[in-house]
Amino acid sequence: MSGTNTTRSAVLGGPAVVLIDPQLGENIGTVARAMLNCGLTDLRLVRPRDGWPNAKARATASGADIVVDGARLFDSTEAAVADLQRVYATTARPRDMIKAVLTPRAAAAEMRTLADREVRSGLLFGPERSGLNNDDIALATAIITAPLNPAFASLNLAQAVLLVAYEWYQSGDTTPARVLDTGASPPATADEMHRLFAHLEQELEAAEFFIPPEKTPGMVRNIRNLFHRTEPASSEVRTLHGIITALSGRRLGGQPRHRPTTAAQDAD
Repeated sequence: MSGTNTTRSAVLGGPAVVLIDPQLGENIGTVARAMLNCGLTDLRLVRPRDGWPNAKARATASGADIVVDGARLFDSTEAAVADLQRVYATTARPRDMIKAVLTPRAAAAEMRTLADREVRSGLLFGPERSGLNNDDIALATAIITAPLNPAFASLNLAQAVLLVAYEWYQSGDTTPARVLDTGASPPATADEMHRLFAHLEQELEAAEFFIPPEKTPGMVRNIRNLFHRTEPASSEVRTLHGIITALSGRRLGGQPRHRPTTAAQDAD
């Protein structure tokens, strides 16, 4: 999805992302892109196989230059995490270690709380083929494991980073879970809806729609609930008024069109 907007303020910072023995520059670039998607900028590289700087990394970063340019190089995992106060190792495989195991969501909430206390956190990601080794995991405070399909939980490097980074971003995001985008037209007011219902029900009554009459209140409620579920914009309500007028024939000065009667009704 294309969503780059350089006119808006960037969200930057977050926990450090430590890539241990990354193999391809392209993978580092896609990690940088995933990081910046979620406002993470502290990228640390431990012994990248293809060297650093890497032109392929910049190309696949797709504009996440702030992450690529700020990436720091280290000779060991110990050096890469030396200034961090909380370290999380990401792995999908069970390990013979006594460590807390968190989901990405729980880890993100924990890191967010730590960040509020100015405690620096970092995330360890292993090489593409094998993941983290036990010595690297031993340096971590806790383990992050994503609850995925147990028969197929393997992620590529950028996917793994994006999954955890997204949960970090969400843990501090205040975007409403659901919002109605009506463009330039505001949502219809209650008064506008009442006027629409009055217009529609008047024409339905003229067309003898409410049959049998004793069911009219229930039918009216159903119609009103139907329109309320659509949450129309003010401009859409005006359009609906025009549709009702056109179907009733009043726009042309004619009489409302009635439903054709059945042979049984004619006989009555």
